[in-house]
Amino acid sequence: ERLNFAEIVRLAGLFTAAGVRKLRITGGEPLLRPALGDLIGDLKALPNIEEIALTTNGILLGQHAAGLKAAGLDRVTVSLDSLDDAVFQQMSGGRGGLDRILDGIDAAVEAGLTPLKFNAVVPRGVYDHSVMQLLARFRGAGVIVRMFVCMGVGKSDPWQESVAVGAA
Repeated sequence: ERLNFAEIVRLAGLFTAAGVRKLRITGGEPLLRPALGDLIGDLKALPNIEEIALTTNGILLGQHAAGLKAAGLDRVTVSLDSLDDAVFQQMSGGRGGLDRILDGIDAAVEAGLTPLKFNAVVPRGVYDHSVMQLLARFRGAGVIVRMFVCMGVGKSDPWQESVAVGAA
């Protein structure tokens, strides 16, 4: 079951007492949780917290970026695999919109949620052709691009060298 905010704050308090200084809010899509800013504010109030980050698919980021920054969020990581709309629609199952994610990234940078990072999964032969477009879009934008071959989420997405870009 999903933890409520009080349980998350309690656990985070235990972790900070043990030396944890950085927290990341992730899992599913955190921006779907009502009053997420309240959670961030409560976490930021914990002693010795140096950074709170959030990982998101970015679809709702544009409407929440400024409020989350005001609540104490320090930075954001966005998952974005391609700027090719057909590839994006395939990867997202037709949910969301590429323009909304790009607007969300811009809003996050404008709000000061930096350094903004984004994760791109780039398996060989699937949409590695769009990597240069992705890199060109964010060159000089103060955004850190991280590329992965697969996310390795257990048996459903096991590591295979054959899908690595640049593998023999």
